[in-house]
Amino acid sequence: MAIKATKIQPAKTEAIEAAKKTLSEYNDFIFADYRGLTVEQITTLRNKLRESNSAIKVIKNNFAKIAFADMKIENVSEYLSGPTAIAMAKEDSNETAKILFDFAKEAPALQVKGAYVNNEVYDSAKIEAYSKVPGKKQLIAMLMSAINGPAQKLAATLQAYVEKLEKEGPVAAAPKAEAAPAAEAPATEEAAPAAETPAAEEAAPAAETPAAE
Repeated sequence: MAIKATKIQPAKTEAIEAAKKTLSEYNDFIFADYRGLTVEQITTLRNKLRESNSAIKVIKNNFAKIAFADMKIENVSEYLSGPTAIAMAKEDSNETAKILFDFAKEAPALQVKGAYVNNEVYDSAKIEAYSKVPGKKQLIAMLMSAINGPAQKLAATLQAYVEKLEKEGPVAAAPKAEAAPAAEAPATEEAAPAAETPAAEEAAPAAETPAAE
């Protein structure tokens, strides 16, 4: 028996070290019961998680418990019972959780049991609520949409003007100026009074004709 135990011990140690190496590459962990899933379903789930830079792995519960203990991750033993798959994420673990819960809608056999996220243990209800929080990528997309909205509107306006310019020419495409209000004609000045004609000077007295001698 002693010889048999000696042969098993190194194998256990190697398995625990392998589990620890795998787990240490990630920050957050979500535990799920996969009992009842088909191989095809597990493969589909694994591919979905891979697209979000996450992974899922089945590790023997005893080995996983020891590995987590060595990593100073406590209070997760209750989730390591029965057939357990561990979804692992380096960041944006809420997106990883969302993938799991969305997949569970199509494959109810998948049951999320709990998680270790942001150095805190989450029960199934809390990790489900966390899965509904927008991820970093979603927030960036929302921010870019808010920033680009006015710019896209301006670009569309300019593009429409350019197309009109090419089609109708610069004069027709130019925005028409509003007609200036007609200038009011100045009020007609009252006719200046006619210049008074100076009274004709009295006729000069006729020159006296000198008397004949």
